[in-house]
Amino acid sequence: MTQDQLKALVGQAALAYVPEGAIVGVGTGSTVNCFIDALGAIRDRIRGAVSSSMRSTERLQALGIRVFEASEVDRIPVYIDGADEIDHAGNMIKGGGAALTREKIVADLAERFICIADASKRVEVMGAFPLPVEVIPMAAAQIARRFNAMPGVQATIRVGVTTDNGNPILDVRGLKITDPLAMETEVNQWPGVVCVGIFARHKAAVCLLGTAEGVKTLTF
Repeated sequence: MTQDQLKALVGQAALAYVPEGAIVGVGTGSTVNCFIDALGAIRDRIRGAVSSSMRSTERLQALGIRVFEASEVDRIPVYIDGADEIDHAGNMIKGGGAALTREKIVADLAERFICIADASKRVEVMGAFPLPVEVIPMAAAQIARRFNAMPGVQATIRVGVTTDNGNPILDVRGLKITDPLAMETEVNQWPGVVCVGIFARHKAAVCLLGTAEGVKTLTF
């Protein structure tokens, strides 16, 4: 199967994790687009969604799905989103689509994070995919210098990209993230960091992994 077919497969499989009458957390990205399209077929069985990006909001609304603001809900049963990398423990790198901060906000509302991904995203140690970090503009150079002081690491501004919050993204290359929770905790404390794209505190409970043999369910 092609990568697009695998994405469609896991997007459809994620419907099994959507409770009847629920408000569903919905992420951002090409795999999530497949889930949104599948969700449109059962829109009469859910109350609506909380979205992590303007792009996803537009797609949901075009299918007739009501989108709630995060401030309108206290908790949601499930958040469904993709990953740029996911390791053996369910930790993830996210933010390739520049929505990492809002994704983490919606994930924090959810009782469970269901990751949907194709098999290429499964890794033993994260860091081959550049780590996204959303930053306040005036701190961008300062934060880049902190990363660049690490051996073999290079942080660069993602050219021509700002988040839905109006901030730039740093992409950090050359990392080997052996302790995701410790790195997430440390980087989030640096002045000027809005959000680092390590999801260890909000890691996946389940990963629906698209493989040549079909959907493989990983639980963490």
